[in-house]
Amino acid sequence: MPEPASGMPEPVVERRRRLPGWLRGVIWAVVAIGVMSTASYSTGVSALTSSNTTSTALRLALPILLCALGGLWSERAGVVNIGLEGMMILGTFGAAWGAYYGGVWVGLISAIAFGALGGLLHAVATVTFNVNHIVSGVAINLLGLGVAKYLANLIFEPISGNPRQSPPVPKFDTYSATGLSDWLGTLENGQRVVISDVAGVLRGLITGIAPLTMIAIVLVPVSYWILWHTRFGLRLRSCGENPVAAESLGVNVYRYKYLGVLISGGFAGMGGASLVLLKGGADYLENQTNGRGYIGLAAMIFGNWRPGGLLGGAALFGYADGLQLAGGGEAVLALLYGAVILLAIIVVVQLIRKRWLAAALGVIAAGALYAIYWTNDTLPSDLIPYTAHFVTLIVLAVASQRLRPPKADGAPYRRGEGD
Repeated sequence: MPEPASGMPEPVVERRRRLPGWLRGVIWAVVAIGVMSTASYSTGVSALTSSNTTSTALRLALPILLCALGGLWSERAGVVNIGLEGMMILGTFGAAWGAYYGGVWVGLISAIAFGALGGLLHAVATVTFNVNHIVSGVAINLLGLGVAKYLANLIFEPISGNPRQSPPVPKFDTYSATGLSDWLGTLENGQRVVISDVAGVLRGLITGIAPLTMIAIVLVPVSYWILWHTRFGLRLRSCGENPVAAESLGVNVYRYKYLGVLISGGFAGMGGASLVLLKGGADYLENQTNGRGYIGLAAMIFGNWRPGGLLGGAALFGYADGLQLAGGGEAVLALLYGAVILLAIIVVVQLIRKRWLAAALGVIAAGALYAIYWTNDTLPSDLIPYTAHFVTLIVLAVASQRLRPPKADGAPYRRGEGD
């Protein structure tokens, strides 16, 4: 490099090495278990780290995780997919219809196909006809709800007599690591500090696991590898960053956008299948997704459009749901105490990073949550289903990094526009 006019060599700027993403995820997981363990013994609420809570949380996190993965594939290709909810609704009907007539695996394939069909409609509207992505997504949500209602009335009503519910459908079998699960159960029941909490969490993750659960978890590293370590993934992501430049290098932008949205719809359909085909869940019910598609989209955004980050967001939302089902208002109130501890840790981290605004917001949020915890013995039953989600949103908002979406996400594109 040429030296500056003064004759003095340019100073060498050392870049600070960042921890790998997987290692940071492991560290935050350990911190979260430690926080919940502290809150559990401080409040006397064992449900915070019980195997029952973990198992329930894992089942409830699956549809959110799969929808978040669907949003990742679509938005990395440059298409905003607000229609995940409608594609998920189509997946619930497809899963029930296929499973009733052909078994669980046919139900899963049918759910993927129905979700991908919703993705195809979204791709035709946004990629081919340049319809506003938000408008198209809202239309897909309304259309998915209407189509599922019509088909359920046409197919299920003559069988079950109820157009809003399917007849009983087969579920996926579940599997457990029996010997290890029994040993962890002994440790969990021993009520030893930290050890019992870790045992409870691990036991919940290896007990009563369905094949669909294992597939969904494996899809996270597989998605990362495809999108960031293959030629196909590089081309797809280039369509979400700069489609004109991608086109100039010979990339068929339309094709990759279509593929991204089709894969997105298929994942959302799998999310719908997880609501119908897993033991502990209901059969097909009208509008049983209950906004999980939107929550999956939020988990993807909080995860900064990265597979590992959205996995953490889905886990937090699923844990919030599982906790209120397994422990009720007392457990959710104990979660407030745990959230205060976690926010205190996050504030320290933000101070070290010199992010003063985030640290100040964390202090305010921690004070508000502690005031609610201190002044209440339990929470009103009407607020229990929502309080844990508010806590999750607060923690995610304070802890989130600077978000960096794909540069051309949602931007209109026409072939040849860069010429």
